Amino acid sequence: MEIKEPEITRDQILVLQDANFSVGNVCIVTGAGTGIGRATAIAAAANNLMTVGLDINEKEGKKTQKIARDMGGQMIFIKTDLCNDAELTQAVADAAKLGAITFVANIAGLQHIDSIDNFPMEKYDLMQRLMLRAPFLLSKLTIPHMRKNGNGTGVIGHMASIHAHICTKNKPVYNITKFGLRALAQSISAEGEGKIRSFTVSTGFIKTALALGQIPAQAAQRGISPEEVVRDVMLGKSRVKEMMDPVEVANQFIYGFSHYARYLIGGDLLFDGGVVLTY
Repeated sequence: MEIKEPEITRDQILVLQDANFSVGNVCIVTGAGTGIGRATAIAAAANNLMTVGLDINEKEGKKTQKIARDMGGQMIFIKTDLCNDAELTQAVADAAKLGAITFVANIAGLQHIDSIDNFPMEKYDLMQRLMLRAPFLLSKLTIPHMRKNGNGTGVIGHMASIHAHICTKNKPVYNITKFGLRALAQSISAEGEGKIRSFTVSTGFIKTALALGQIPAQAAQRGISPEEVVRDVMLGKSRVKEMMDPVEVANQFIYGFSHYARYLIGGDLLFDGGVVLTY
């Protein structure tokens, strides 16, 4: 069994014609150092947006910046601890100097596999802070900028999951935060008056370090082999027996940001191979 995070090529990226996809508009992407965050930052830059990538991993974040620039896009990476309010506030202030903050993609996340009765509370606190509190604060900080834009509009997307719809065992805090992001998107949309939209993207398992790294822990917790985790747990209920590529998820954010999705207000883009809605 060998599953690797694939490289991104420009021909895989959804490129749309949109009046708001211009270098004068800023798109902030969290978790830009790896996986879906990296792919979304690259895709946003390829769509002519001034992209600001945030991540605590400076080495990988700068690698994302280089890939985006090599493809002809404009991207700035800012090393940021999303759990540090002062650093996140400063990152938004720095991003605002580059243009009008118009789009935000809350993607950063982490995983810990354990049952509720064995779950370390320090991991609970960290996951809540990174995956729910940080998206709330980033939304709180950027919405005033969006309201000051020429047309007073903006869009905030959040990376949810099939676990924002259905819960699996041994991932209680991941489940909780993903359900919470759907509520955050709906809350932003309720207050946005049709001008500031928010949405979530829900997928199954993606070829990222986050997903691939949990295979051994899942195998140990369930008493099965790594191959069985992939075949029976990750892909067992999917009608498509292959993990999605990160860029396929990034393309959903690009669509959600565009004028083609103007009625996507508080909604969820469920691209999961039929896991949630078929049996």
